[in-house]
Amino acid sequence: MTPVASDAPRPPRTLAGAIWETHVVAALDGETDLLAVDRLLLHERTGGVALRSLDDAGRTVAAPAQVFATMDHIVDTFPGRSDDTLMPTGKAFLTAMREGALKHGITLFDLHDPRQGIVHVISPEQGIVLPGLTLACPDSHTCTQGAFGAIAWGIGSTEAEHALATMTLRVERPHDMRITIDGRLGTGVTAKDLALHIIRRLGSGGAKRHIVEFAGAAVRALDMEARMTLCNMATELAAFGAIIAPDETTFAYLAGRPYAPEGEMWDTAVAHWRTLATEDAAPFAVEHRFDAAEVAPMITWGTSPQHGMPLDATVPAFESLDGTTGRADYDRAIAYMDVTPGDRLEGLPVNAAFIGSCTNSRVSDLRRAAAILKGRKVAPGVRAICVPGSTQVKRDAEAEGLDVIFRDAGFEWREAGCSMCFYAGGESFGAQQRVVSSTNRNFESRQGPGTRTHIASPETVAAPAIAGAIADPRRLEPLP
Repeated sequence: MTPVASDAPRPPRTLAGAIWETHVVAALDGETDLLAVDRLLLHERTGGVALRSLDDAGRTVAAPAQVFATMDHIVDTFPGRSDDTLMPTGKAFLTAMREGALKHGITLFDLHDPRQGIVHVISPEQGIVLPGLTLACPDSHTCTQGAFGAIAWGIGSTEAEHALATMTLRVERPHDMRITIDGRLGTGVTAKDLALHIIRRLGSGGAKRHIVEFAGAAVRALDMEARMTLCNMATELAAFGAIIAPDETTFAYLAGRPYAPEGEMWDTAVAHWRTLATEDAAPFAVEHRFDAAEVAPMITWGTSPQHGMPLDATVPAFESLDGTTGRADYDRAIAYMDVTPGDRLEGLPVNAAFIGSCTNSRVSDLRRAAAILKGRKVAPGVRAICVPGSTQVKRDAEAEGLDVIFRDAGFEWREAGCSMCFYAGGESFGAQQRVVSSTNRNFESRQGPGTRTHIASPETVAAPAIAGAIADPRRLEPLP
């Protein structure tokens, strides 16, 4: 790359581009840079493995104060849980994480720590992620935290080991994509519906090797928890990451968080954060524009997040998918989910309803589901489970009485963790059971061997739990 002369005007930069450039330690071959990592997050399924590999190589953690670990992926979420896990051989992962964190002086949010929870829930909750930072974690949904104006991306265990040792990573620079969403979402339409609408239109590879900046009036109108939901699903577009420019909504959320700046440092930080925005005329490799008014409550019919449809529509014919899904994949999805093209999903009986995951397990998610459940009962034969995203979310929900609403309706009220967002050999739903879930992936066997998963918003999970079949929460029978 030819350096720009010091007196030459600097070309306009995107938000992601500006953050990236301030973190480049060295330009490597081609479009690859050695990037400084400000925060490294770990969880027990991969974190302990990375720390042990570091020990085996005779290396130490470069910056323990910048590394945070939690127990979330394979932990038991049943009430009154112990320090163990239902996952076969899972205890070894927990033990390795505890031993590694203690040895290297890493902050660990262990099972009985009041700050414990799903990594992408607790990092914002604690103020670990901040605007302008780079943040990496061995988890594909790390892009959630780009909602705060940070570059946040998922890595592998080997990369986690390298980051532990150096607080740098060799990264191929992604291209910039902007998705502008105009207007406002309609009543009863959520950020989850918006995400599924976008993925349906662009396909599961629609943002490959891009970092997506979400912009527009509809995005600015979202609260931080909704912004996190939107950014969370960017990985289902195959995006490197997602980002939203920080604003007063961001600053209000972060103020007073345990790891956020305080006093004069807060004022200085906010003054800098206000400068973090895409500059006029900054180039994007790809631009898309959506109208929020066109988004309806969504649900998936197949085995990929791109297999979404409006809740009141019919299962699409292959010819209507505009090439986003191949014929063989389409036929396999139809057979696996046991649905029929041209039929409505509404009225299809369900076996279970699950509310949780790093996508939709925050207090606002639980409030909206509770508003549907209040005064109603889960249908006979339906297993209904709610897993708060963090111990703090659980406490806050219980302070509002939301747990009472869930329990009275017939839901299991759990401890914090990833739980049945994915099957790791422990607890699961049954083969051919039909589950409506607020999680982020509906792959084959994602929630158990042979389980059929439909992903949707928390409201659209709550309604089938009550009806015993897929149902539109807007059309539930009114309470007496």
